[in-house]
Amino acid sequence: MEKTFEKISQVSKNYADALIAVAKDGKISFEKLTADINTVCEVFETSEDFRVAMESPAVDGDKKIEIINAIFEGKLSPEVTNFLKILAEKKRICDFMQIRSAYAEKLNEINNIQPVTIVSAVELNRDKKNIIVEKLAQKTGKNVQPVWSVDESIVAGLKIEIDDNVIDMSLKNRIDKLSKNLK
Repeated sequence: MEKTFEKISQVSKNYADALIAVAKDGKISFEKLTADINTVCEVFETSEDFRVAMESPAVDGDKKIEIINAIFEGKLSPEVTNFLKILAEKKRICDFMQIRSAYAEKLNEINNIQPVTIVSAVELNRDKKNIIVEKLAQKTGKNVQPVWSVDESIVAGLKIEIDDNVIDMSLKNRIDKLSKNLK
């Protein structure tokens, strides 16, 4: 369950707040805003040319806006297209992926959703998964959004990751602790 934690900058959080405010004002629905943001992320992730052009300080803001228009005009809401243009003008387009992460966190807060990663040694049946999700929902007081995975190396038990906290109830972890105590 390795994860790289990248601290989201305050600037990215501020831009995410601006996106949330646009949706709260009713100019665009959260569903459409999220879909458009995901579309832009997909282009960042699949087009190296686009990503390099947007991140390059050698490409000026006007050229970046031309590229944004060529790729997204008519495919995204005007709010998201204009948001991208503002990021290009302010030389912040390279922060888009961080802004998306901050936006997702804020949207989860608004919707009282808690993303949780749950790793088990074997595939769990639906009933066991439901019990675990219910207990986590009671513990967190939020709607749990689980991401399930199987890792046979933990031998038995579970590893649960909530935000930056890991609850390791795996047999492998217990054996490792016992081994350290015996040394």
